[in-house]
Amino acid sequence: MNAKPASALPPLDVERIRADFPLLSRTVHGKPLIYFDNANTGQKPVSVIETVDRHYRLHNANVARAVHQLGEEATSAYEGARDAMARFIHAPSRDEVILTSGTTQSINLVAYSYALPKLRQGDAILTTVMEHHANIVPWQLVAERTGATVKAAPIDDSGELILEKYVEMLTPDVKLACVAHVSNVLGTVNPVREIARECHKRGIPLLVDGSQAAPHRAIDVQALGCDFYAVTGHKMLGPTGTGALWAKREHLMAMPPFFGGGEMIREVRFDGTVFADPPHRFEAGTPNIAGFAGLTSAIEYIEGIGFERLHAYEQELLAYAMDALERVPGIRIFGRAKEREPVVSFLIEGAHANDMATLLDLQGVAVRSGHHCAHPLMHFFGVPATLRASLAFYNTKAEVDGFIEAIAKVRKLLL
Repeated sequence: MNAKPASALPPLDVERIRADFPLLSRTVHGKPLIYFDNANTGQKPVSVIETVDRHYRLHNANVARAVHQLGEEATSAYEGARDAMARFIHAPSRDEVILTSGTTQSINLVAYSYALPKLRQGDAILTTVMEHHANIVPWQLVAERTGATVKAAPIDDSGELILEKYVEMLTPDVKLACVAHVSNVLGTVNPVREIARECHKRGIPLLVDGSQAAPHRAIDVQALGCDFYAVTGHKMLGPTGTGALWAKREHLMAMPPFFGGGEMIREVRFDGTVFADPPHRFEAGTPNIAGFAGLTSAIEYIEGIGFERLHAYEQELLAYAMDALERVPGIRIFGRAKEREPVVSFLIEGAHANDMATLLDLQGVAVRSGHHCAHPLMHFFGVPATLRASLAFYNTKAEVDGFIEAIAKVRKLLL
């Protein structure tokens, strides 16, 4: 049966949803909190908090190491997160999902286990100007060790990737291509399917940083056609220190371990060690068991709402926020891509981003200021820093109004 169009689905009951998030009801500096820093980390619903608490109260044990009841329960919770993530991103097999501490670890795993053994002098890795440092620095590190180079595809003034240039840069020396699904600074949604198609025409694997996409849109790695997809748990309502890397099985089978230690082996001998099959080959040591139990709850919470309704509401909220911000005197908004998620970066003429953020905090408004781990993008726009307001489905139009009022008050203090 076909899914209902978003317009036919019942609207979100945002006030009921907000009641599930304890932190949203607190005050900051005596003002009601307006939390607009969701691209930094998402808030946690009660179900996630209670799952983590319940694990430590009732199920705490190590995974895959004991046959007693607690060990079985902990292992079930941990492996349940793999099942949930595989379902969430539509992976063809749970055995292609590696549980990690987040996107940074996921990308480093690909850098050191996949790219490093393959790269040679004269090879290249292609990324883009809009990437988070986590999708730049690991490639620089392995390039320095191998004699390879890192190339960056350009964007235009609207904050959109220039697809034609990206494709032109897929030259024979490129051994791996990388791109953010969604920009953490601009909210730009990149054309991953088209990029994957062009990469595969040339025999080039594609890695996608899905950290900013997973909280806002349905992910189907098979439909996207990429080879690697990295996700961060704490940005999608889950606990910190959780995430995942999905990779095609043929890549995983050819990749050596990144970390060595317990439970990533079949047998250890001094004359040679036999490693476990993926995904456990890449999961040495004791993981964040309680965190992954919480991540399963976060995924179930999002699934309970449904991405159709969630995305439709966030797009409505983004449009409302953009219309309000456009009327702020002296504002410069960075990035106006046709397709984007609810992330807006901006500056107010004559005011430093950090000063604005500090004074907005005194009004109860939490936004991020700085370079957002995206120095090359700041250089492109010719600024050292921006303010970033990033919204989620539990934010409201009333909060946007309060945000605009707070900006007006801060402008009077600074200008």
